[in-house]
Amino acid sequence: MRRLGGVLAAAVLCTTAAACTNAPPPPLVPKSEAPVITTTGPKVTEIVVGVDDVAGGYNPHSLAAQSPITTALSSLLLPSPFRPGNDGAPQLDRNLMVSAKVTKAEPFTVTYTIRKDASWSDSAPIAAEDFYYLWQRMRAEPGVVDPAGYRLINNISAREGGKVVEVAFGKPFPGWRSLFSNLLPAHLLKDAPGTWSNVLSSNFPATAGPFQVRSLDEPRGEVVLERSDRYWEVPTTLDRVVIRRATHSQMAESLSKGDNQAALLRADASDVNLLKTIEQVTTQPVPRNEVVQVLLRPGSAQLKDVKMRKAILAALDREALIASGTQSGPSASFRADSYVVPPSRAGYTKTINANTLDAALSDQLLTESGFVKSGTEWQKDGKPLKLRIAAPEKTEPYVSLANRIKVQLKDRGVDSEVVTPTAEDLFSKELVEQNVDIAVVPRVDAGDSAAALASEFGCVGDAPDGATPSPLNPAGFCDLAIQADIDAALNGKALLSDVLARVEPLIGAQAVSVPLFQVVDLLGVLPTMVSGVGTGAPLAGVLSGAPEWRRLDK
Repeated sequence: MRRLGGVLAAAVLCTTAAACTNAPPPPLVPKSEAPVITTTGPKVTEIVVGVDDVAGGYNPHSLAAQSPITTALSSLLLPSPFRPGNDGAPQLDRNLMVSAKVTKAEPFTVTYTIRKDASWSDSAPIAAEDFYYLWQRMRAEPGVVDPAGYRLINNISAREGGKVVEVAFGKPFPGWRSLFSNLLPAHLLKDAPGTWSNVLSSNFPATAGPFQVRSLDEPRGEVVLERSDRYWEVPTTLDRVVIRRATHSQMAESLSKGDNQAALLRADASDVNLLKTIEQVTTQPVPRNEVVQVLLRPGSAQLKDVKMRKAILAALDREALIASGTQSGPSASFRADSYVVPPSRAGYTKTINANTLDAALSDQLLTESGFVKSGTEWQKDGKPLKLRIAAPEKTEPYVSLANRIKVQLKDRGVDSEVVTPTAEDLFSKELVEQNVDIAVVPRVDAGDSAAALASEFGCVGDAPDGATPSPLNPAGFCDLAIQADIDAALNGKALLSDVLARVEPLIGAQAVSVPLFQVVDLLGVLPTMVSGVGTGAPLAGVLSGAPEWRRLDK
């Protein structure tokens, strides 16, 4: 058994010259050179899905890249040891794995055995170096999704040419099945120029699944996936899946004509009614793995004191924010009245029972914090109170909600500005520093609620083995009074439900997070033309079921 790292890892894992390379990822084919899709020859069986956008990046592990298109592409193009079943529980993906199980209690060790025929689209084997690369990045990079479980890993080693992977943890982790989803091609990425922010920023340098990318054209707003001839398991029924950007009216028109067979959109009440008018179209809500939240950041200089956070919290009208963000669409039925578990998941329990708005309390707490009302604004030492509100650029409903918060604060005499840095800059820089007071950002669920609790609200120590210290959570929040409970849930020493019952009221008392609602898309389908097109497994996305889709009219 050998520890993975540097040149040694390459020596352990590379069994053939073709399997390993240090070359950078191949560039995306320019639009002018994109392959031409002809209509001659055998008739192509395809399903066309309309979507709001196809813009990158596509790294499912980055908070900055979360979107329906990222979820869709990663579910079809990246390998995962476990995938959510119909009940949301993780199930071993036997298309990739022979087995995955706990093989040792001390230290807590999980052994993964990968199928020998499982390989990337460039013929490199899916192997231990892919596990190692993802572990290294997830424990060290800022702005990643649920890093808490990865931080518990002490070592990854390999044998049998990298097809047997042993993961040793410093502490037990019952949620280990949630780790290593959407593995990335380490042989192409580990030595490529650029940083973590460049990973899958505009394309997929290699894939491993039933489909492969034929073309990815962001300017045109179209992604074409076709059956992968290099997939080692049962091939897909469809020749092709086309994902096409369109406005909501264009999607409706395409469905009515049968040009699109499905559409997935972030809908308001008018969109719901629009699709209902189209003959033979059926609709279903599709919850994303994304809860909209407002963070009052203890990591900021102005809101580090809990009294100030409570004063600002009392100036916000949570009910109005929910109404504004959902627009009476499908998300309106998925209010997030919990700090950790999304409304669509098993184990969700309502813990927030009242609106946040309390004007009198806000005035009282600001006064106690040393501010004086001068005319229509609050001042301290002659300087007006002004807060900085951040939301990811061009991302809805976050930008609109940030501006709504600005209006609400203004009504209470608190000045503020809204900034919209790129999502990458927001999560990797702005929220690591102290210059954002309020952040309107997603809370992303990766499948294990104990890891989500620790990642979102836990304290973070130094990473093992001299790695870069793990960054703070997006709120910059740490409360040692609840850390023991968080650790107990993460390590399986206490039931998560019991821990949440104790911890959530304490999180609420710290006035750190204001959860609003889970983002829910609307799926429209023409069942006369296709079968098998549904919501997919919980939080896995609609396209997770695409290998089983069929055309009925061809």
